[in-house]
Amino acid sequence: MSTTDLHPSPAAAPRRMPLRRWMGEIGWRHLVGLLAVAFAAFPILFVVSASLNPLGTVSSSGLLPRAFSLVHYQELLSGARGPFLRWYLNTVVVCTVVAGTQVFLSTLAAYAFSRFRFTGRRVGLLALLLVMMFPAFLAMIAVYTMIAGLGDIVPILGLDSLPGYIVVLLGGSLGQVWLIKGFFDTVPKELDEAGIIDGCTHWQVFTRILLPTLTPILATTALLALVGVLSEFLLGSIFLTSNDTKTLAVGLYGLLSGDRSNNLGVFAAGSVMIMIPVIVLYQFLQRFIIGGSTSGAVKG
Repeated sequence: MSTTDLHPSPAAAPRRMPLRRWMGEIGWRHLVGLLAVAFAAFPILFVVSASLNPLGTVSSSGLLPRAFSLVHYQELLSGARGPFLRWYLNTVVVCTVVAGTQVFLSTLAAYAFSRFRFTGRRVGLLALLLVMMFPAFLAMIAVYTMIAGLGDIVPILGLDSLPGYIVVLLGGSLGQVWLIKGFFDTVPKELDEAGIIDGCTHWQVFTRILLPTLTPILATTALLALVGVLSEFLLGSIFLTSNDTKTLAVGLYGLLSGDRSNNLGVFAAGSVMIMIPVIVLYQFLQRFIIGGSTSGAVKG
């Protein structure tokens, strides 16, 4: 071995990219990323600061808190501003039932539209796309009348009841069909055929072969559905009027609208307590989103 192999010449070292070229090709992306992070972090920092500010008013809140106190969290948890824990429980129930049902039914419908060919398939997909283009509140009067009439027959499903509100939200259970179907179309049909040749039924092919490959899109749609139900306010403010049936979005908005200036700290504290479980759930689902795309694509 020669000495040149052990001690490479300085000419062989990689040359540094000029600053102007680096800014033109790479640096501007870092700048845009930093601006995006600052734009996203600004409201979060303001909300956290307002929740820790003991005064809790609009005029005294800023990007950085001047004083630290947990008095707003104590007020919420003690029930001094309303049954916050009850609202939290109602929200957990609604989010779990609606998001779980939406992902389950959307997955079944997406499997049928992706793998089967039947009369009305194209019309059904276009109809779903057309329905998704219109917001839910356009049918608010019709839905309100239907739930009011249903409550006369089945009181538990009527107005100002949590099951009735869940039934209303379940009307959008097929909202994730197009997203899941697009992922279904990327899975080779040879996996289905290999499973059927081995004696699997369509249900076994769906649950044992296809579902493991759908882990990323199922985690994504579950998170989207959960956040959508969690932030739903318009329908909830109409159907839920008593304190025992309100969700967090409806209850906290009632506190803010009652005294917008002095209740900002309490509202911010409630927002932080809503935000933390969503962040924890995202961190938990992140490993499925990143690492699950090929976990079930090998036939044993």
